Amino acid sequence: MISNSEELTIKIGEELGKLLNPGTIIALRGELGSGKTVLVKGIARGLDVKEEPNSPTFVIMNAYEGRIPLYHFDLYRISGKDELEGIGYEDFFFGDGVTVVEWADRVEDVFPENTIKIEIKILEKRGTEDFVSLNNENSNIRDINIEGEDKWLSSFRSTVELVLPILTK
Repeated sequence: MISNSEELTIKIGEELGKLLNPGTIIALRGELGSGKTVLVKGIARGLDVKEEPNSPTFVIMNAYEGRIPLYHFDLYRISGKDELEGIGYEDFFFGDGVTVVEWADRVEDVFPENTIKIEIKILEKRGTEDFVSLNNENSNIRDINIEGEDKWLSSFRSTVELVLPILTK
């Protein structure tokens, strides 16, 4: 999926959040400033969280109440699995909420097989037709790649095609 604005990235996250169930884990990857926290804001909206999430870089995890609890981890300052185990991550990963983990690549081996994996890449502006219709002067274009179980992914893509048809062109 291609996003050319913060608002569109939030909307993608919102549609994603509407489809999530308790126990879902999302592993986010992307360079600094790619839009991981922006996507989490949308996921929070989709989970009916009233408070706007911010990046929990210094506290590692923030919890938010909504239709389903949201546990938002930022592992930018974590050096590996041992440090993550020290904060009792399993209580949140395998609990009754939705867990979203920024900088998931720092602890790849802690995620179960059914984890939804999302990578956000910053793309350069291009002159091709695919990007011209999405491009505006102040945008940073993002490529949002989502991987998950086939049945769930199919449902998500169908929903996005109905709600955000520009993304499917």
